[in-house]
Amino acid sequence: MPPEIESERLRLRRWLPEDHAPFARICTDPEVMRHIGDGSVRTADEASRAIERFEEDWARRGFGLFAVEVKESGTFIGFTGLSAPEFLPEVLPAAEIGWRLARSSWGRGYASEAAGAALAFGTEDLGLTEIVSICQTANGASMRIMEKLGLAFDRRTTDPTCGRQVEVYRLPKSAAP
Repeated sequence: MPPEIESERLRLRRWLPEDHAPFARICTDPEVMRHIGDGSVRTADEASRAIERFEEDWARRGFGLFAVEVKESGTFIGFTGLSAPEFLPEVLPAAEIGWRLARSSWGRGYASEAAGAALAFGTEDLGLTEIVSICQTANGASMRIMEKLGLAFDRRTTDPTCGRQVEVYRLPKSAAP
C-alpha cells in the first residue's frame, strides 16, 4: 500500500476510482504524450489498465507511481513516483523516477515538487541508491527537472520499444543514502 506524502502544495497518494477519467484525458492529450514512447495517445481503457498496473507495482515492489493532487483544490493533476524501467534493460536494476502531468498544470513547478518528494521517499524511506530518470532527447523540460532533482547525465541511448533517442540521468553515488 503506497504511503501518502505531502509536499508544500501537493499530495502524493494512492489511485482512486475517480482518477480514471482525468488520467484518461491526460493520456489523450497529444502534447502531453509527444515525448512518451512513440508519441501515441492512449485510449481510456489503456489509461485504466495502466492505473491497475501502477497499483500492482506497489504490491509487488514496495514502490510505484503515486497519483498527484493539488492540496488546496483536491484536483488530480497526474502522477509521479518510482517504477522499474524494464523497457530499458541496460539501466536495471535501477528504479526510475518519472512523472506525467496534465498540461494545465505545467509551468507551476509541480513536476519538480512532486518528483522531489517521490525521490526523497525512494532514498530516505526505501534506501534506494540506484535511481535514474529517462526522457527523450527533445524533452528539455524534463531534463531541467532531472537536473533540479540533482540527477546527473549518465548516457544517451535508444529506447528499444520505439527507436527514439533517450537521455538517462542518474542519482550520483554521493547523493544516495
